Amino acid sequence: MDSPKIKAVIPAAGLGTRFLPATKATPKEMLPVVDKPAIQYVVEEAVAAGIRDVLMIIGRNKNALANHFDSVPELESNLERKGDQGRLERVKASSDLADIHFVRQGDPKGLGHAVLRAKAHVGDVPFAVLLGDDLIDERDELLSKMIDEQSKRGAQIVALMEVDPEHIHMYGCADVEATDTDGVVRVKGLVEKPAKEDAPSNLAIIGRYVLTPAIFDVLEHTEPGKGGEIQLTDALQEVAADEDGPGVYGVVFRGRRYDTGDRLDYIKAIVQLAADRPDLGPDLRPWFKEFATTL
Repeated sequence: MDSPKIKAVIPAAGLGTRFLPATKATPKEMLPVVDKPAIQYVVEEAVAAGIRDVLMIIGRNKNALANHFDSVPELESNLERKGDQGRLERVKASSDLADIHFVRQGDPKGLGHAVLRAKAHVGDVPFAVLLGDDLIDERDELLSKMIDEQSKRGAQIVALMEVDPEHIHMYGCADVEATDTDGVVRVKGLVEKPAKEDAPSNLAIIGRYVLTPAIFDVLEHTEPGKGGEIQLTDALQEVAADEDGPGVYGVVFRGRRYDTGDRLDYIKAIVQLAADRPDLGPDLRPWFKEFATTL
């Protein structure tokens, strides 16, 4: 079912310095995960949740993103002449996914600033923010549930996931209380990348949000925080602290998530996804077991 009142915003202006030199001329979002760029998985997730209007916030030298989601008549004609229908369909799929728009972030002032750049496009409707470093397995429900919760509560919704307390310093962390809905919590407070001893829980914010346009008013006066950047977490903390407002709620995700923002986790994501594919898994899994015995 389509969600015509929901738009998607995908911040994609990062420099990808952890993957240099691979990202010197290639956007990190275009690095392949098996045989599709990471960014395509994210757009497909939005589309699967019923979203057709997608805005990407990009920086300089990100033209490859627009090119990927555009049609390529010469390539398509060549594949058609060869009768290679399978590859033709896969090539055309990316250009037919959704209505994709692009806006430049300008100065890279943080995630909060990137989201704020979407204000004119979003207008007065709720919108989902999907970070490209987090891939959610298509077999596990998350975004559609977040959209449902936002519609019911009129609140800002974040995705939360339990992580090892030793790693909580890598994430925004939520202080929460239970609600009458299983898997949904009310967020009392948020802390950006706390030390282990300062973390209020082991529930980390992962890269999915469903927000209302009210967040733009907060972001416009949010001062730079950790790292000298305008943090979306800081804006959400202000909303959570307002006892008279609709607040912030978290949907706790217990499914499969792949982190492509770290080199080691990126490799793990490729192996995990390839091993589960019917066209690659039957040959890959036995080889991997054999290879593992040689280590």
